[in-house]
Amino acid sequence: MIIAGVDGSVASRAAVEWAAADAARRDLPLRIVHVVDTSWYLVGKRPDAPLPDTLLRGGRQVLQEAETLARERQPAVEVATELVTGRPADVLRERAVDAEELVAGSRGLGGFAGALVGSVSMHLAGHVHCPVVVVHAAHLPAQGEVVVGVDDSPECEPALAYAYEQAELRGATLRAVHAWQLPVHAYAPDIVYDMDEVRAARLQVVRDRLKTLGRDHPKVNVIEDVQSAHPVDALTAAAERADLLVVGSHGRGALGSALLGSVSRNVVQHARCPVAVVRA
Repeated sequence: MIIAGVDGSVASRAAVEWAAADAARRDLPLRIVHVVDTSWYLVGKRPDAPLPDTLLRGGRQVLQEAETLARERQPAVEVATELVTGRPADVLRERAVDAEELVAGSRGLGGFAGALVGSVSMHLAGHVHCPVVVVHAAHLPAQGEVVVGVDDSPECEPALAYAYEQAELRGATLRAVHAWQLPVHAYAPDIVYDMDEVRAARLQVVRDRLKTLGRDHPKVNVIEDVQSAHPVDALTAAAERADLLVVGSHGRGALGSALLGSVSRNVVQHARCPVAVVRA
């Protein structure tokens, strides 16, 4: 099952379209969830205080519009909706326990998408076990390419597997981006680096990562993109010509948003295409 969180915003609409298309590609049902954030309303009130009908009525309207959109775009997809009250981060994290994927808009008018990849989205990306896809409001033309960040950390493997799957389902090229930088002390005059040797070693990192999964996805055309650059710069530049950017995340600890990782956090904030954060 794929879950799409909606709040009625333009980005929320884009997220529903993306989620419905991915549900069709993967032959999965789609559940559209709207969380009525009651935290502000219940301040100073009893937890069981009745909610104004306007809050619930607005939520039902958001769900109806999202369901209509999903069915129009992907008539073959099984679509269900759910209206829930509570704290958006908590509710969506609970709903995502058995999900294959959680999709959210990057800008919204409230709820979990109220800020550009705000605390709730970062919390979800750091704590939810399934991939979290953040979709921006802009509609970009199809590019036929999926980009994935590759390094020598264990967090890379689930992200790479997800990227291979997405590329195969889309019939797209997979661009494996590995960005490296020399350590600061490398610029000391008494230390000499063979740059050709460094580049060859970095390229081998990519090839080692691709070797096993490449055998499982022989139809996917792969571009090995190794650059001497900051990872955020390399990935956001590659995302300009991509349909999807995939990055890994360790997602450890209570401070999931802070521990999401500077690279993951920054590419989600700056890439224009949808970004999938895949937790190790």
